[in-house]
Amino acid sequence: MNLKSITNNFTKLFPGDFSGNLMQRQTPDVLFSTIEPADFDRTELIYFNEELSIEIGLGKLDNDENFLVAQNLPNNVKTYATAYAGHQFGNWAGQLGDGRAIYAGEIFREDHQTEIQWKGAGATPYSRHADGRAVLRSSIREYLMSEAMFHLGVPTTRALSLSKTGEDVIRDIQYSGNPQKEQGAVVVRTAESFLRFGHFELLSARKQTDLLKQLSDYTIEKFYPEINSENNPNQYIDWFQAICNRTLKMIIDWYRIGFVHGVMNTDNMSILGLTIDYGPYSMMDGYDLEFTPNTTDLPGKRYAFGKQGQISHWNLAALANAIFPLINNSEILEKILDDYGKRFWTEHDKMLADKFGFDEVLPEDERFFTEWQQLMQDLNLDHTLFFQNLEKPASEIKIDDFSNSFYRDLNENELKRLSNFIEKYQERKLKNKISETAALELMSKTNPKFILRNYLLFEAIQEAEKGNYELFFKLKEALQDPYENRFPEFNQKRPSKYDNQTGCSQLSCSS
Repeated sequence: MNLKSITNNFTKLFPGDFSGNLMQRQTPDVLFSTIEPADFDRTELIYFNEELSIEIGLGKLDNDENFLVAQNLPNNVKTYATAYAGHQFGNWAGQLGDGRAIYAGEIFREDHQTEIQWKGAGATPYSRHADGRAVLRSSIREYLMSEAMFHLGVPTTRALSLSKTGEDVIRDIQYSGNPQKEQGAVVVRTAESFLRFGHFELLSARKQTDLLKQLSDYTIEKFYPEINSENNPNQYIDWFQAICNRTLKMIIDWYRIGFVHGVMNTDNMSILGLTIDYGPYSMMDGYDLEFTPNTTDLPGKRYAFGKQGQISHWNLAALANAIFPLINNSEILEKILDDYGKRFWTEHDKMLADKFGFDEVLPEDERFFTEWQQLMQDLNLDHTLFFQNLEKPASEIKIDDFSNSFYRDLNENELKRLSNFIEKYQERKLKNKISETAALELMSKTNPKFILRNYLLFEAIQEAEKGNYELFFKLKEALQDPYENRFPEFNQKRPSKYDNQTGCSQLSCSS
């Protein structure tokens, strides 16, 4: 790899703590702290994403496996972790920061920047009494899901490599007082930037307005080319509007594919509208607006599937408060947030129209979508398989087609209700102005055939922990063509034996 291409522009522009002190502490007046990664002496590379490496300008692996586990680093790589704050489950948490992530730096290629991080390479001043390590289980989940989201067309961070560290890590997966040894691992992940809402919240809370402005200007210049910042008195207003636009697109995509993040704290919200921090996430199996995969989120279910739009709005309001000193206009910020709430449901309906193969949203579709949602909720039909079963000429759809999406036996009334809805769908599709072929093409590129279900991850992790990566590699191949049914064996509802399986249906923030 071309490791000499890695720079540390961020650390040259902003104030930092260069002591290298790993003691977990408050770091006032700085945006980052330099650190040294942990030492690992029995590492094993599982997979290297050569295509991504070439794309971002790092090139082929050559003999640089040590870099992928943050060992024997060249002199130009200056490792550091950043400080940020955040609201966690709606409560202000104060200073947080990169507790398991360590920056290698940035790569610049033409007009494009890519930041590189290790996740699981050791403790930082922001680890909050944790060890900064990651386990193979969570690392497989992060690697596969971030790549799956990319190929699904959802804005996301990406994964460059997955390696084992050769050490054991102690984790209590359910916080039950029963910690177990697990295999340590490191993921190298990339993004245009890992800046979060929380970086701006921290500076605002500390009343460091000059530094808040500097970071905001940097973000606009580097990552928001659509914003005219030269002699533009409204640049911060325009910027906040653009953040809202990107966030809205991301959340609508989550609903489109049935993704539940699980822990939408403001420190887990990307300032670029990327899906970031893959912890207790899940793809939704049976449709349930109240579904949350995160045991930490029970019983309130703040971050349930059906609340993700509402929570994104709440988080954007928190960001608006943070950058208010740059705008000093509560009326315009409130208007942007109010418009976000209205636009969200407009875009949500457009997304549903695409999934159903409708060429436009008609006035009566609001009632149709509401009836569909209630049907799915009451009958707990598989979200992905339901839409796949619609993907044929409307006149050919039969009620028996949907049996593969049932998670329980439906009674006669429920089957009749489903049948009635399908008839309404067939009638509604006749109002399309596009051909049936065009409608099916619209559906095929909107509704995935492959989603990375938790039970598949669970099985791949179980095998990988035994040293067998065959299923990992097969899933990696399948996720690259999610709109093609290349692997029918993966295109199945969750088997009943996994209904209440820890690590499959139930996850914790340590996942």
